[in-house]
Amino acid sequence: MDDDLNEGGKQQPESVAAVLKVFAILQALSEQRDTGISDLSVRLAMPKATVYRFLQTMKTLGYVSQESDSERYGLTMKAFELGAKALQYPDLVELAKHHMQMLADATGETVHLGTLIDSEIIYVHKVDSRHMLGMYSRVGRRAPIHCTAIGKVLMAWEHPERRQRVLQGAEFKRFRDKTIVEPAAFAAELERVKAQGFGEDREEFDDHIRCLGVPIFDRLGQPIAGMSVSFPTFRYDEAKAPEVVKMLQDASRDISARLGCSKFPLDFPTR
Repeated sequence: MDDDLNEGGKQQPESVAAVLKVFAILQALSEQRDTGISDLSVRLAMPKATVYRFLQTMKTLGYVSQESDSERYGLTMKAFELGAKALQYPDLVELAKHHMQMLADATGETVHLGTLIDSEIIYVHKVDSRHMLGMYSRVGRRAPIHCTAIGKVLMAWEHPERRQRVLQGAEFKRFRDKTIVEPAAFAAELERVKAQGFGEDREEFDDHIRCLGVPIFDRLGQPIAGMSVSFPTFRYDEAKAPEVVKMLQDASRDISARLGCSKFPLDFPTR
């Protein structure tokens, strides 16, 4: 038995304890940007000196930045780059960036790129709305699959057996009055999504937010990500929705082709 462990196995070796502290700090920084040492010390129940020592090391390694005029810290893009390497398709973000910016420029709204993780989606890239009022989100944020446009398109085109496994781990939680929480109703929604070639969030996750989304496919024609445009309801124009959907589908077609998809599934709708 390690000398640093007591008989009950409760005490951690010093090296393991240090690793746990590092990841606790990283997790805390990912949940709240521009955080001070005092706040981290209270949240993590660590002495300020310990928090400071680890932050300085992470800053030296390039994973943490510090505001020049304060003691507030935040994660750097190096932390995101590390996580991005875990993506099954590491080139996905690079391939999608240009199209997402073009969509944001054309619509003036927030554009998201998301992929499946466990039984949720995670946003891996976004381009913000040019308006002050838009959808709040951040890269790395998780969202449910049953009430988001990206979640719906990923499930609608997923292989039935894998879809069933994913949905078994999903919580059909009600977020808003319009949230679909019955599995049978959600199954019907997925059929509708696949037939029309795009997914919708009709104020089902966030109040006063409408989203339109499409899937992105790999070389086997499997959905590996989703891309969406989010509108505050007061700027959402039903008459212009088909135009936005077409822009999304055109962007997805090009990204999917670059990922090796030779027969774009949205060009061959299943009814």
